[in-house]
Amino acid sequence: MAAFKTLDDLGDISGKRVLVRVDLNVPVSDGKVGDTTRIERVLPTLNELSNKRAKIILLAHFGRPKGAVNPAMSLEPVVASVAELTGRPAAFASDCIGETAASAIAGLADGGILVLENTRFHPGEESNDDAFADQLAALGDIYVNDAFSAAHRAHASTEAIARRLPAYAGRAMHAELEALEAALGNPKHPVVAVVGGAKVSSKIDLLANLIEKVDALVIGGGMANTFLAARGVRVGKSLYEPDLAETARQIMTQAAASNTAIILPTDAVVAKAFEAGAENRTVTLDQVADDEMILDGGEKTTAIINAWIDDAATLVWNGPLGAFEIPPFDRATVAAAQHAAERTKAGKLKSIAGGGDTVAALNHAGAGDDFSYVSTAGGAFLEWMEGKPLPGVEVLRRG
Repeated sequence: MAAFKTLDDLGDISGKRVLVRVDLNVPVSDGKVGDTTRIERVLPTLNELSNKRAKIILLAHFGRPKGAVNPAMSLEPVVASVAELTGRPAAFASDCIGETAASAIAGLADGGILVLENTRFHPGEESNDDAFADQLAALGDIYVNDAFSAAHRAHASTEAIARRLPAYAGRAMHAELEALEAALGNPKHPVVAVVGGAKVSSKIDLLANLIEKVDALVIGGGMANTFLAARGVRVGKSLYEPDLAETARQIMTQAAASNTAIILPTDAVVAKAFEAGAENRTVTLDQVADDEMILDGGEKTTAIINAWIDDAATLVWNGPLGAFEIPPFDRATVAAAQHAAERTKAGKLKSIAGGGDTVAALNHAGAGDDFSYVSTAGGAFLEWMEGKPLPGVEVLRRG
């Protein structure tokens, strides 16, 4: 039996009021949604509930209004995209609680969709206030959370409400939880993790947790420079955190004790300036000049990473291996991502990625669509990888 209650556990919901927490925090310009990816992710849930004749009431936040009404952060502009993508009429209520919301719900047809106004217009949302949660719960018969990206926050619309109504994971949430379980919960070994990005300081908890769960940890990006410097490598003008050298050494010691291989660059692409068209060269680590900065892994490093990917049954990826935004400092990221995608397509690898710049880096490589699962959840994905319980997930667990 699955650890979480899902839509598969629902009985007859015809005519039932189903409050669905979704992520509608999408880019809006001139009153129009610029990127509908987050809406597209929840379409399976919305269409399934509508086909079963439920009254669908969407709860969501938009921006950071800090508990006050801010017309610039209204969800009203999102309604047209919800209607267009579902192929169903979608209504809007100018508040998410009280008589305004209740009246709009009363006029909602079975199978219809209603978008309630920004939950963060009320201070009780982010404070997880019981009274505010009571008002939300009064509007529905059933609660469905399909916003994993907001599940790391203990807010009224993600946590408290789920303790007041029968609560279930939507299809997008369900898929995310299954992917994360395959990545770190009960993965098929060997497990290789690729962790990149600029700073070790933002990923200390992540690295500490991964070391206990994976067989090999590939460290790239600016993070790798801190580890290299901690090993005594001269990194020139490279971005690194000298005050975290001891932390890096502790992580490497912990990895050795856990029999986890740490994979760091053995060669590097260096330049004197981080800018498009900058003169660059590929060198071994002992050849980095004092006025140069490491901006990517070299071909030998990429070959080593790809060899580890060849041996892996499961790959967890978070962050780029270099300064991928500016070619040619994207080569290691592109090559490794494409190699992982090819192994995944061949049925030889389960690949799960997410967090930070990861989605942009994989899409830049043209590899994102071929990974087993790519999370767009950002902070929630990282906190799960850090081994932290997510309030909006824990409340969905079976009793």
